[in-house]
Amino acid sequence: MRSLAFNIAYWILSIAYASAAAFAALAPGRGATGWIIRRYVKRMVQAMRVLAGIRIEVRGKERLPSGAFIIASKHQSWGDGFATYDQFDDLAFVTGDHLEKFPLLGMVLTKLGAIVVNNCGGREARDSLKQSGAAAHAEGRTILIYPEGNLAKVGEKFRYRSGVWHMYRDFDMPVVPLASNLGLFWPQEEFRKKSGTATLEFLDAIPTGLGKEEFLARLEGVVEERTAELIAEARGGPIVPNVLVPTPDEVAKAKKAAATA
Repeated sequence: MRSLAFNIAYWILSIAYASAAAFAALAPGRGATGWIIRRYVKRMVQAMRVLAGIRIEVRGKERLPSGAFIIASKHQSWGDGFATYDQFDDLAFVTGDHLEKFPLLGMVLTKLGAIVVNNCGGREARDSLKQSGAAAHAEGRTILIYPEGNLAKVGEKFRYRSGVWHMYRDFDMPVVPLASNLGLFWPQEEFRKKSGTATLEFLDAIPTGLGKEEFLARLEGVVEERTAELIAEARGGPIVPNVLVPTPDEVAKAKKAAATA
């Protein structure tokens, strides 16, 4: 019943606020649209707590550097974006182009200054990151990115993509790793929810100046290690390292190659 109540509220809130944000997007500037989206996020976090029974505990905000920075987050749940966005007044975020298929959402994303990239990655995605990310950087905004590029199941991880390193290098901004175990309570995009206290933890910022391989290894190491620890903490069991699995795109390419071989 909790899951049903939350999902009904999810769609009512999403449709109502998306419509209001689309109307607000006609006004000059980002202020009106941003205000509506912040209200939407707060209502969603409230619905998670009241209806689904999922409370969010945030740790490590004292570790956040002054000025603008990049947040590189673990991504196990559709709720990750709501929980993280709720912690900041003005957050630019990287999202896949799949969201543009929803009516009105493309216009809202543009007005918010979201960084929309091709889900398949590659040169086109890197160019989008550079161009749209540069605008957010010029405005002094903090940027949220999910380096895996996909929603991972609890206990799994995907290859970390290099887009976060390109922004880190090009914009000369520190990167704050973010670990999360929210996927235990709201798995990926699933209808089913489980009540409990989910934890988001901001980790020590990675300073600027590292090379690509060193940076990506350090980022993946701290995010995956701490995520596994948070999962074990919530479950009350041993720490089990997350297992590397192929992305949905890699699986599809492998199947296509096998079919044509």
